[in-house]
Amino acid sequence: MGGKYPLIILIMIIMRKLILICVVFLILHSCKNNDRGNPEPVEFVWEFSTDAEGWTGDFADYPVGEEDRYELQFEYSTLPEPLDETEGVLKLSGSNLSDDLFMFLKKEIQGLQPNTSYNINFTIEFASDVHDGMAGIGGSPGESVYIKSGATKIEPDKITDDNDYYRMNIDKSNQSSGGDDMLVIGDFSNDTDNEVYTLKSVSNGLPFNVSTDSTGVLWIIVGTDSGFEGKTTIYYNSIKAEFY
Repeated sequence: MGGKYPLIILIMIIMRKLILICVVFLILHSCKNNDRGNPEPVEFVWEFSTDAEGWTGDFADYPVGEEDRYELQFEYSTLPEPLDETEGVLKLSGSNLSDDLFMFLKKEIQGLQPNTSYNINFTIEFASDVHDGMAGIGGSPGESVYIKSGATKIEPDKITDDNDYYRMNIDKSNQSSGGDDMLVIGDFSNDTDNEVYTLKSVSNGLPFNVSTDSTGVLWIIVGTDSGFEGKTTIYYNSIKAEFY
């Protein structure tokens, strides 16, 4: 009997060491899954050649039930003349009667690393017929219509506030200001002196940082935040998002 106890003690010591090794392994594995320094780069490009490619459109910052009066429209379309009318685009249009209309596109992105911090570079190409320096009510129809982009863990959506207005459930801020969930990356002017539809590309100068959820999912959102009290019609020709 007396010789058994040293063996039992030895087994207990070995078991403690094995448990410690397992705990260390789990901690290291968890840290790896939450690696915020060097995720695998991935790039998404949408050119809307044949359809909307899973993107949907919506509107916010207007009174509930006023869709017709605001002339709100989202559809799959083609580029306007004199551009190539065979190229597919996503068209958003609306009259900014509230002096703050937000028109946006959104899409769910899957397959990213879970619980991981990503930097994102956005490049958005769109068609505009508003030449530089145009004046308008409340602001320029070009320089006062701000292009924004961002990403969130939750689905960006409009919700009703206490004043019976539709507002966003994310922090986009308003007009020329960026929020926690969206950056201002350009404006709607076409960078020419001509009132003719022209393709323009905008991108963020500084990376946008966001973390995925436990399933590796994010939502991308792009849109226009308008201070121009008139009608804006934008044709999104392509959207690119580089994750790294």
